Amino acid sequence: MSSTVFTGPVLAGNVLQSDGTGSLAGVGGSTGTQNVGFCQMAQFAPITESATAAATSIVIPAQSVITDIYVNVTAAWSASGTLSIGTTSDANQLAAAISNASLAQGQFTVPVTTLIANWLNSSSTQDVQIWVQSSAAGTGTATLVVCYLQAANGFTNGQYT
Repeated sequence: MSSTVFTGPVLAGNVLQSDGTGSLAGVGGSTGTQNVGFCQMAQFAPITESATAAATSIVIPAQSVITDIYVNVTAAWSASGTLSIGTTSDANQLAAAISNASLAQGQFTVPVTTLIANWLNSSSTQDVQIWVQSSAAGTGTATLVVCYLQAANGFTNGQYT
């Protein structure tokens, strides 16, 4: 299967800029109030239960909004402790202290909690790489999935400001 690469962000909608009337477009119309939306993107990478902070291959574009983070566990985390997910080797800016007991085989949805500001703007100036770290080494393996809206911050009325 082939793939198509866009430099993004990928936007969809039939009214690119509001015309100032406050009216809504009809089916197939192109005038009225802007209705452009962002297509959700996702990246994934394998992770292991390691006490050493590790950079993943996931790199989120600057000014993106993270919408979901999942840990798809293939082998349960075996050591007591926690898993942290972040954007630096500190690995706690996106999810801190996920109990290893929560990481049984299956899908774990990472809660946003008090770190919501870090999800709403990944970085205003540069791309960010996702890091993970467990508080103890073990035999756990998983795939980390990060979903986001690429470069959504700074986009108003069909244009970047």
